[in-house]
Amino acid sequence: MTAHQKNFIAGEWVDGTGITRDINPSNTKDVVGEYAKADKAQTEQAIAAAKAAFPAWARSTPQERFDALTKISVEILARKEELGRLLAREEGKTLPEGIGEVARAGQIFAFFAGEALRLMGEKGASVRPGLDVEITREPVGVIGMITPWNFPIAIPAWKIAPALCYGNTVVFKPAELVPGSAHALSEIIARSGIPAGVFNLVVGSGSVVGQTLLDHPDIAAISFTGSVQTGRKIAQACVLSNPMKKFQLEMGGKNPLVVLDDADVKVAVEVAVNGAYFSTGQRCTASSRLIVTAGIHDRFVDAMTERMKGLSVDDALKSGVHVGPVVDQSQLDQDLRYIKIGQDEGARLHWGGELLNRETPGFYLQPALFTGATNQMRIAREEIFGPVACVIRAKDYEEALAISNDTEFGLASGICTTSLKYASHYKRNSEAGMVMVNLPTAGVDYHVPFGGRKGSSYGAREQGAYAREFYTTVKTAYTFPG
Repeated sequence: MTAHQKNFIAGEWVDGTGITRDINPSNTKDVVGEYAKADKAQTEQAIAAAKAAFPAWARSTPQERFDALTKISVEILARKEELGRLLAREEGKTLPEGIGEVARAGQIFAFFAGEALRLMGEKGASVRPGLDVEITREPVGVIGMITPWNFPIAIPAWKIAPALCYGNTVVFKPAELVPGSAHALSEIIARSGIPAGVFNLVVGSGSVVGQTLLDHPDIAAISFTGSVQTGRKIAQACVLSNPMKKFQLEMGGKNPLVVLDDADVKVAVEVAVNGAYFSTGQRCTASSRLIVTAGIHDRFVDAMTERMKGLSVDDALKSGVHVGPVVDQSQLDQDLRYIKIGQDEGARLHWGGELLNRETPGFYLQPALFTGATNQMRIAREEIFGPVACVIRAKDYEEALAISNDTEFGLASGICTTSLKYASHYKRNSEAGMVMVNLPTAGVDYHVPFGGRKGSSYGAREQGAYAREFYTTVKTAYTFPG
């Protein structure tokens, strides 16, 4: 019997107006769960509950917020194997990746528990005699959160934790494709002791739940992670709304990994395989453009091919699997469409790209590597969001850097080299928000800022102490002592 899970509004678990089914991409016969879908009216109830709860939560003590966030963190970390299995089952990333993501979510809540105690203001002298000036930070209000399917517990964590830490209230809309992890996280938050209405979960479509969040005047800010196309629509809606909403956008990436002649080939291959294909390539930080200088190009491609032949693609819950399935049929169709586009453009499908059959029916795709690509091809310019990467040959470092920066995106980039000169120059001159040297482009620590430039990101950074820039507003106050 499939469990039926409810939405969480004003401190109560409530039925929705429909059902969304959570399907295991490693075994499409396995229904992970059934989840209540919210409509416009129910979303408005969640917003009203968050608005009513905001004044008291905004004035809660740092100790209250520290205690709640710490309790959430402790339970997440204590249950990381169980929750990691759920995540891997519904999203398709391997079990170790799923457990690692859950652990990161727990660490994020622990970090922001501490941040609740560290929020300080400033006091200074005015240029006018006899006046005191205070600069303080206050919560923004009701935050609408729209999260993607590829990191179904970590991305919600790095939005929800700082929002609660700084005294905001939350209406959380997770991706319909992966509601299980979001629901499990919401259950933990509900048990943390926060007052009713401070946190609300509404599962539903972007056209209904998401649009209601954008249209509603009581939503003060929107934090969104997803596609560039949707991000632009959200930005426009926030600017045109009355009153205008604060917004934060994390969108796409077409991240380069530069491999120079002096690189350690073994290191470069491990970095490239991890960045391009782990998590089934379904990361906005995936290194899908491998820019390789002429002197090492052939050796790198040969070594990369041999490494790819050793990758196990199978059920995400099986031991020893390197790459799980693509998340669903729609994403698989998109991956296959881009593989054909690459071939039609004249790139060579050097290895992989085949559909695979496994013990259970699922969306299994052999990781694909193109060679002979140019930076003008669609496979080198558009985000595929799957296990597909292309190798672009560059004559030297200067050309590799130019190709690296020739993109509308600017999220992450990487370089493999043993030269301190080139590593230092690349870090300074790469037009990306996050730069890695001899490391995969995917992933940063939970206590440092995450975000990019150009078409990848807009607004304040996420994670770390920099999150306060979005989740707080600054107040300047003067006092005349008399």
